[in-house]
Amino acid sequence: MNCYCYIVECADGTFYTGWTTDPERRVIQHNKGIGAKYTSTRRPVKLVYLEEQQSRTDAMRRELAIKKLKRAQKSKLIEGYVPDE
Repeated sequence: MNCYCYIVECADGTFYTGWTTDPERRVIQHNKGIGAKYTSTRRPVKLVYLEEQQSRTDAMRRELAIKKLKRAQKSKLIEGYVPDE
């Protein structure tokens, strides 16, 4: 099973980091207000960073590591992100 760590940018400019097995579905959930309490009042959100992980455990570890970064560090991570199309 593929797992992903992701960052969405909220309407107020803040970042929310999470993990999922289906990034597209998760962003839709966030935008419907059922994704997370934090994002439910900061809609709409847009996906700005996505990283595939080997396992759920790896995705959760990466999520925690990203959450510990300062905003400037997260911004640099996002700047270097090139989505697969």
